Amino acid sequence: VECSSAAEALAAAGAGADIVLLDNLAPQELHAAAAQVKAAHPGVTVEASGGIVLGTLPQFLGPHIDVVSMGCLTHSAPALDFALRV
Repeated sequence: VECSSAAEALAAAGAGADIVLLDNLAPQELHAAAAQVKAAHPGVTVEASGGIVLGTLPQFLGPHIDVVSMGCLTHSAPALDFALRV
């Protein structure tokens, strides 16, 4: 379930979500929300997402973050033009 606040994440986890995606949160807010979710629902997977790039990745890593999604890996990848002739 995609959530934009700690309250939404706690509600989603309480309703039975297996994975809670914390989207577009500042690193400090992200870590606080993730800690709350893990304290209340230790079995829930917490994913960080939204605006994370290689340069800022370390700020989003922490003990309560299980998965990090980085859209820049796909939407910012350079194009490659090639052909295969048999």
